[in-house]
Amino acid sequence: MSEAIADPALSTVDTGCGELLCAIEAGVATITLHRPDARNALTMDMKQALWRLLPELDADVDARCLLLTGSGGAFCSGGDTKRMKSEGKPPSLEDRRRQLRWEHDIPRWLHELGTPSLAALPGPAAGAGLGLALACDLRVAAESAFITTAYSRLGLAGDYGVAWFLTQLIGPARARELFFTSRRVDAQECERLGIVNSVHPDDELRSAAFALARTIAAGPPVAHRFMKENLNRACQTDLATALDFEADRMVRGATTEDYLEAVSAFAEKRTPTFKGR
Repeated sequence: MSEAIADPALSTVDTGCGELLCAIEAGVATITLHRPDARNALTMDMKQALWRLLPELDADVDARCLLLTGSGGAFCSGGDTKRMKSEGKPPSLEDRRRQLRWEHDIPRWLHELGTPSLAALPGPAAGAGLGLALACDLRVAAESAFITTAYSRLGLAGDYGVAWFLTQLIGPARARELFFTSRRVDAQECERLGIVNSVHPDDELRSAAFALARTIAAGPPVAHRFMKENLNRACQTDLATALDFEADRMVRGATTEDYLEAVSAFAEKRTPTFKGR
């Protein structure tokens, strides 16, 4: 996959890191992990850039959908194990915990921030890279893509929310299998399990992912934020609490300009133009 999914006519965002690219086109903010020679393994510079970028994009009215992908033939192979080996163990357990706590803001923000997110997997997603993909609201994959938790091969328990996200998506028994075995799960099985929403020929992933992201970006931003809150809340609370929460968001949504625009567009048999107000 090329450095960016969208066409060249776009607005480039300065991420402050050459290994992380970002551009906005037609409401879609395409974020590209850009270390193709290392299967887009995460460096500290990339993590810090993502940590800064995500809340900035969430506050950007021009970014109505986040599209996260990787350069070359991979999504993200997780942490850079070669650098881990050369760096050795962290100075102390608390230092490493402190580092992981701020790193974990990245998958948490992908999951919780109001802007809908989509991961496009041109190839493997492993370890923390899998966590980034799972944290997004939707996932699409190329036929040659696969995922793996990978942690047991490294003698590690897992991070970046992979255990939580997998359990939510496919249930505890399947999640435990994928953790304990670290086996590769190809794109077709990922679709059957519900890990990815759709699978596309490798040379069509670029256009399919951007088309889906553009469709989402054309929708009502305020309603999408409320929808995401409702859906996240549904995973963590009882029905009565979820219904109360939905009632509040439904009533608040009916006071927006976007709602009035949608009603007018329906009556006039035209496509609505949503402004996020």
